[in-house]
Amino acid sequence: MKKLLLGLAGLFALFVAVVLGVAATRPATFRVERTETIAAPPSMVFAQLDDFHRWSAWSPWEKLDPQMKRTYSGAPHGKGAVYEWQGNKEVGRGRMTITETRDDALVQIRLEFLEPFPADNLTKFALGPVANGPHGTEVRWSMEGPNSFMGKVISVFADMDQMIGADFDRGLAKLKSVSESAAPAPAQ
Repeated sequence: MKKLLLGLAGLFALFVAVVLGVAATRPATFRVERTETIAAPPSMVFAQLDDFHRWSAWSPWEKLDPQMKRTYSGAPHGKGAVYEWQGNKEVGRGRMTITETRDDALVQIRLEFLEPFPADNLTKFALGPVANGPHGTEVRWSMEGPNSFMGKVISVFADMDQMIGADFDRGLAKLKSVSESAAPAPAQ
C-alpha cells in the first residue's frame, strides 16, 4: 500500500511539473476578438456601446446574476463614464471605464476585474462600414491583456479564446438584435 501511495504521489508530482512546464511556455499576453455585421447605421450601434446604461439590453453577462449591484459614475456616457458591478461568483466584481471614443467608430474601455481574480484588460469596439454591402456596420469586439502565470496554467486546460469568445458571440448577436430593431428600415 505504501508503494502504491508513493507511486501515485510521484505520478501527481510529474503531472504538476508537466503542467507548470507547459504553462511557462504560454504567451505573456492574450487577445480575443469577434466580428459581427449589423444592419443598422454606425450611429445606432455606437449609441448602444457608448452608454453603459444601455448595456443591460445586450451584454452577455448582465443576466448571469439578477441580484447584481450596478453603479454608474463619471460622465453620463462617452469618455470618463464608469460602470462598476458586484455579483455572484459567475459575475464577480469589477469596473469599466470608457477611456476613448471616436463618434460612430470606436469605444475603448479599461476593464478591471477585482474579484474573483484581479486583471486589468483593454476592450475595444471598432465600428466600420460593411465591406461589399449596401448598408450597415461591422463591429469588431476585442479584449487583450497580460496573461498572468495563473492564466497560463488555466490555458493549459481551457482556451481563453473559446471561453470568452463564446460570450462575445452571444453579446454581438444580442447587440445586432437590439440595434437592428431600433434602426429605420432601409430605403427601397
